[in-house]
Amino acid sequence: MVRPSEKKTTKKSSGSITQKYGGWLFLAFTVLIYGMIYLLKPDYGVASFHHFFNMLKYLVPILLLVFVFLWLLEMGKGTKDKLGRLAGRDSSPKGWLIAIGGGILSHGPVYAWYSLLQGLQQQGTRPALLASFLYARSIKLPWLPLMAHYFGMGYMLILTLYIALFSIINGWLVEILLGHPASRDKSRDD
Repeated sequence: MVRPSEKKTTKKSSGSITQKYGGWLFLAFTVLIYGMIYLLKPDYGVASFHHFFNMLKYLVPILLLVFVFLWLLEMGKGTKDKLGRLAGRDSSPKGWLIAIGGGILSHGPVYAWYSLLQGLQQQGTRPALLASFLYARSIKLPWLPLMAHYFGMGYMLILTLYIALFSIINGWLVEILLGHPASRDKSRDD
């Protein structure tokens, strides 16, 4: 048994300034650009601020939802372990179903999900499952009835099935191109 005082701590390597402060530098640069626009053309500056706040009203609920998901993942140790087993290196078909189903059910702008996906990646989720999640997001449940109305039920069902199946192929290709260990292990087993 390892005592808390005996645990090894790992130090993060000191990266370049852009790695450490890249987000803050980008924010400062953006504020500077907006300030210059406001000084040169005040009406454009005011319009851009109004647009920004309108967009913020749309994004805040989605970001809160993502933070709630992250919080729930952090709260439930059993849930986190179960998701790790389902989506880890030796993921079963359940992991693929969770990734594709989650992609289909997820709504809103994709960048709102990046934080959650990064957390799952750091917990050991396979890149194939993350890519499948992102690919399956192109199936939009609210638009399926409209697609069936315009193109027919058969077209809608076949296209939706193809997108779901190709999300698996896309995930495997991403994993192979990244040289992830799970893809090498699968190719050795065959």
